[in-house]
Amino acid sequence: MKITADTNVLLRAVVEDDAVQATMAQALLLQATVIAVPVPVFCEFAWVLQRGYGYGTDEIAGAIEAIAAIDAVVTDSPAVDAGLAALRAGGDFADGTIAAQGERLGGTAFASFDRGAVARLQRRGTNAADPSELTA
Repeated sequence: MKITADTNVLLRAVVEDDAVQATMAQALLLQATVIAVPVPVFCEFAWVLQRGYGYGTDEIAGAIEAIAAIDAVVTDSPAVDAGLAALRAGGDFADGTIAAQGERLGGTAFASFDRGAVARLQRRGTNAADPSELTA
């Protein structure tokens, strides 16, 4: 079977906080021949692990890497890799994926009012700026 995995399926499989759903989620992931994991699913997954379950950066990165390494998983690997790099640099997984996908779609500058995200992306070599800097 070919599935698109929602965030809650990945969470149940990893966190195992509901034994019945964890077993079903794990079986589904083992049986699927294709597991499509859209980037927003990984973004939600990272956010929920951090905010909801108190996972640290290494635990979140490890969980994402483990899922992405499943042979049946299909995802936007360059965006996921950029998200992992942003996460490991002390930033937000989603900001890294947004910047990477935006660049591939033709955006030449990541624009955000989140000054922390802008600074972290700039340190990684991404052209990022506050909108006030781009509208002079």
